[in-house]
Amino acid sequence: MGFQVQGAAAVVTGAGSGIGAGIAQRLLEAGASVVLGDLDAERLAATAAELDAAHPGRVAHVAGDAADEGHVHDLIAAAPAPVDLYVANAGIFRGFGLDADDAAWESSWQVNVQSHVRAARALVPGWVERAAAGAGGGVFVSTASAAGLLTQLGSPTYATTKHAAVGFAEWLAATYGDRGVQVCCLCPMGVRTDMLSEGATSADGDAGLGMRAVTTAGRVLSPLEVADTLLDAVAAGRFLALPHPEVGDMLARKAADHDHWISGMQRFRGSLEP
Repeated sequence: MGFQVQGAAAVVTGAGSGIGAGIAQRLLEAGASVVLGDLDAERLAATAAELDAAHPGRVAHVAGDAADEGHVHDLIAAAPAPVDLYVANAGIFRGFGLDADDAAWESSWQVNVQSHVRAARALVPGWVERAAAGAGGGVFVSTASAAGLLTQLGSPTYATTKHAAVGFAEWLAATYGDRGVQVCCLCPMGVRTDMLSEGATSADGDAGLGMRAVTTAGRVLSPLEVADTLLDAVAAGRFLALPHPEVGDMLARKAADHDHWISGMQRFRGSLEP
């Protein structure tokens, strides 16, 4: 049996809009208190106000960089009780093609991977102690994208760092999953977010290729649909949360014959190029 959201204290990063805002809404509807974090202070405040109007007294928000260790501690401190559930959702889609510069690689690494590491470092030891004392542990959610299980055409930075996010989540689960820490890895394909819109309108050819790959590979979902899949996975105690179930089939085919899968990706890329 997985985690029960009712009465829990949660943190969601990247919650000013998109998937993060959808997850925060569903957590609140399920009875949790939620601290929202986002780099965009104005957008975050507007989202927090909207959610607080519907769920008064259970919403807090702290603007800042999810990859900053101090900000992680500020988010945790803003919770009304010890944090039970942390959703490392903030992510960036930056750096396209082999020409992606070192700044794009570094910022992608910090936000898409190190933000997860720093949050886990701050929370997991306490969860293990709580579980050992019989008080219950905690849940760590990594929003890692289907790109972390498969790949992301057009963006080597996104593909690589999302693979690393999956790898870190797997390591957490293998190391702490039997010691009171539930780990869930959320891996959607296309979702109606600002990230998708910006990529679709980018003048960069590789960015456009990446977005065409996402939007043609499967149905583009709403953030709330993604949030529903996540909460179902958390409740059931599953590691993978796959809003697009076909990703599981794609992953199985990749594992069964890597060379054949790469050939298929090459054909897919060719079909999307001008």
